Amino acid sequence: MNLLHANDKTGAYPPSYYAATKTDLPPFAPLHGETRADVCVVGGGYTGLSAALHLAEKGYDVVLLEAHKIGFGASGRNGGQVGSGQRQDQVWIEKTVGREAAHRLWDLAEESKALVKTLIQSHSMPVTFYPGIAHACWTDAQVRDTHRYAEKLRRDYGYTHLEPLDRAGIQRLIGSKVYKGGEIDRDAGHLHPLNYALGLATAAVKAGARLHELSEVHHIDHGAQTIVRTGQGRVICKQLILAGNGYLGGLNREVAAKVMPINNFIVATEPLGARAKDILSEPVAVADTKFVVNYWRLSEDNRLLFGGGESYGYRFPDLIKTVSKPMLEVYPQLKGTRIDYAWGGTLAITMNRMPCFTRPAPNTLSASGYSGHGVAMATLAGKILAEATAAQSERFDLMASLPQPHFPGGAGFRWPMLVLAMTWYAMRDRLGL
Repeated sequence: MNLLHANDKTGAYPPSYYAATKTDLPPFAPLHGETRADVCVVGGGYTGLSAALHLAEKGYDVVLLEAHKIGFGASGRNGGQVGSGQRQDQVWIEKTVGREAAHRLWDLAEESKALVKTLIQSHSMPVTFYPGIAHACWTDAQVRDTHRYAEKLRRDYGYTHLEPLDRAGIQRLIGSKVYKGGEIDRDAGHLHPLNYALGLATAAVKAGARLHELSEVHHIDHGAQTIVRTGQGRVICKQLILAGNGYLGGLNREVAAKVMPINNFIVATEPLGARAKDILSEPVAVADTKFVVNYWRLSEDNRLLFGGGESYGYRFPDLIKTVSKPMLEVYPQLKGTRIDYAWGGTLAITMNRMPCFTRPAPNTLSASGYSGHGVAMATLAGKILAEATAAQSERFDLMASLPQPHFPGGAGFRWPMLVLAMTWYAMRDRLGL
């Protein structure tokens, strides 16, 4: 079964709070017939849109193909958090690639945050960036580790935006008694993810990129000239960028062996009114230290947008039941609160939770597998892909140098192996280990 069609109607956004509050953007016509381009981009999420924007600004003729709607995938469904650093912490990265490369990777991650803010401002997007992400710890040991890591970032990386929080401090901020402490990152933040994707699309079109929706790619002929085929047309291009992330499917087995789709879920409550200040005393986003992370924030109309739970099959489970359980564990005072929206989405992870940058075929580049840390990094990935396409590949090669092991069993058997591992970690969450 194709994940592009497993849980969603063709050409329609899921019934999410984001879709209900998105900005108007006229639809882009499907690809019909043959066209030629310098670069063809497959995928209309942050990575593909950013690549198309930056390439078009460099003067390249770019065609972008999206199977459904712009921002249809994880880019239009995620928690909207724009975090600091990479998905792995700097301690892990230093051990893996050395201190010099670790500093360069930290700088790239900081640039990715700045890039999001700059693009919103420079293209006058109808998107507000709200500063602040709190990290909430379930155990005293996690609090100590979090505070030590904040000190390391201050000392070794000059990052001074983290404020340690004790138990009383985290409770004042997030209105829950289940956490032992944590920190708040004042330079990270959150936004409306679908409107940000639509803003990137608008900017890309103004720069000259050609976007096509309802143009699912079903086959690629690699060669001196690459031919990208959809059901109703084809693109003949000099270079190809694969930006399908968790929805790439079987278009490239090299990427599929290293990048695996998983599902995550979010609910939006009814507007909380005056109760909202008892949930979050500041307009920040929150993520906790569970292996299967809980994350949340308030919407502009004071709904709680709460994400939690994962699945590893094609079909989504009962979304309200799946997410309400961790939500009520954090906020038991919300029992009986109406859920107005519930939606799921497919993101992509890698074995080491670092993004996968690769050259999977001649004249082809790919970036994906952001492992839940993709709003900023996918945006920068698109820019890096544009640079590499223009033969400025130093930063692409830095990201590509990260070791990316294949999932056990390769593309065919990765799913059952991962389910076993994730089930083990989820059980540890439930046992409080």
